[in-house]
Amino acid sequence: MNNDTRYDGMEYRNAGESGLKLPVLSLGLWRNFGDDADDRTCRDVVITAFDHGITHFDLADNYGPPPGAAERRFGKILHSDLTGHRDELVISSKAGYLMWPGPYGDWGSRKHLIAGCDQSLKRLGLDYVDIFYHHRPDPNTPLEETMGALASLVKAGKALYVGISNYHAKEAIQAITILKRLGCPCIVDQVRYSMLDRWTEADHLAEALDGKTGMVCFSPLAQGLLTDTYLSGTIPPESRAGSGGPLSKATITPDLVANLKALNTIAQSRGQKLSQMAVSWLLQRPGVTTVLVGAHRVEQLLETLGAVTGQRTFSEEELRSIDALTLPQ
Repeated sequence: MNNDTRYDGMEYRNAGESGLKLPVLSLGLWRNFGDDADDRTCRDVVITAFDHGITHFDLADNYGPPPGAAERRFGKILHSDLTGHRDELVISSKAGYLMWPGPYGDWGSRKHLIAGCDQSLKRLGLDYVDIFYHHRPDPNTPLEETMGALASLVKAGKALYVGISNYHAKEAIQAITILKRLGCPCIVDQVRYSMLDRWTEADHLAEALDGKTGMVCFSPLAQGLLTDTYLSGTIPPESRAGSGGPLSKATITPDLVANLKALNTIAQSRGQKLSQMAVSWLLQRPGVTTVLVGAHRVEQLLETLGAVTGQRTFSEEELRSIDALTLPQ
């Protein structure tokens, strides 16, 4: 691994008003880095990402399977293959989902977040993470307590920055206000966003964040819908819809397939694959700092990287056509 030009082909954007720049593509380790994954493949994906300017690696304590596995695996790769590059990397993690039994192993109490961060640092083999998130809103814990715990982690040197994840506009504004008062700015809100999942627009999240907090977008390919996988109308047995994953077979309707084919035609006219257009589309949406992508194989990652190096702008006609196919009528 010796790529002196790794940063030349990647764009970096400030996370909100902070000085921290994130690559417009970040590598998410949600599903592909558990104990059931192949060691060599995981290593190759991480190294390939870094060699192409992807400096941000997104984790959470519950990523696996089993929970904790992705952090352990990435920690091993970090210390065996990326030694000497720590200061070139942004490593993020989160707490807020179930991790251990009893009343303190879940949600957003101060006890859970502090313990969760400590456990993540141990699995990663690090003294600090660059960004630590609260993973989801907790309806039963005062927001002041949850945000105060995040601010404490920064004060203790266990995190450099903090963020929130899966927060809608109203609760995001409240969290951001509290953190600002604590002198610990919230630099990112990580949200699910894609051409087929546009709740952030109806929620007016970008307007609520007002450019002061960046959006980190996950699931940009809508669980694989915005790829070549379902364009034939059949459901491959190894796909997420075919393997009993989070995508239901009932989702793959004739109307959806017809819309996917129409989107693919637009992508082809732009010289892109559907997956590349889906990422390019997100990168031109207001308030988006970075798009989280996953990869089972190096080839998948390289294909997605084409969204950065290829056609990034959209004509008004293309945007209208995409809206007609993806917005509720």
